[in-house]
Amino acid sequence: MTAATETNGATKRASRIPLWFKLVYTAFMAVLVPNYWMNYGPTNFLYFCDVALFFTLAALWLESPLLASMPAIGILLPQTFWCVDYLAGLVGIRVFGMTGYMFDSKIPLFTRGLSFFHFWLPFVVAWAVWRLGYDRRALPYWTGLAWTLLAICYFAMPAPPGPADDPNLPVNINYVFGLSDEKPQEWMHPHLYFAILMIGMPLIVYLPTHWALSRTCRTPQEIAREAGRD
Repeated sequence: MTAATETNGATKRASRIPLWFKLVYTAFMAVLVPNYWMNYGPTNFLYFCDVALFFTLAALWLESPLLASMPAIGILLPQTFWCVDYLAGLVGIRVFGMTGYMFDSKIPLFTRGLSFFHFWLPFVVAWAVWRLGYDRRALPYWTGLAWTLLAICYFAMPAPPGPADDPNLPVNINYVFGLSDEKPQEWMHPHLYFAILMIGMPLIVYLPTHWALSRTCRTPQEIAREAGRD
């Protein structure tokens, strides 16, 4: 066996994500990004789910366990609720109200079709982590990123309701002003609500997901050792 053959064999073993999958995902992003930019504007990409799209794109091409693990920490649990809410909406049941826009005929069907990524993205992220391994550094890294995004959304982005002259403008991004896009929450002082959100997201969402992934997924090092024995 020549050195070139050995190198090619090692490359094939090292590749954990099929090329066709990378290309399909990239093509989807090439359609979604300009459509969202045109319909919603650039601030729409501050949503955690949209940030997760870009992290996943990079993770697939770089085959980076860390870049795959970070969006897993951030979206697996929230997007599970999205999937439940959407499936319930299909049969006319309102559960959380997260997916009402998916049934809004005023929004173009094509745009709503693109938004269906909320349903399949958590499965793609989970699969990528299974293939690449779970990097435990994802918890502090995503938490730091999330705090940065939340601060930007709270201090620099508009509160609800949306302006009448620009109804597609994203408001209340990442729910920093409450759970409704119609008006800010009035249960408590806005700063207190924001502080609770900053503390609650890592404790209620990120930490349990980290715990579950740490116990169910192999580490990148374990995957590398297994690949070396192939």
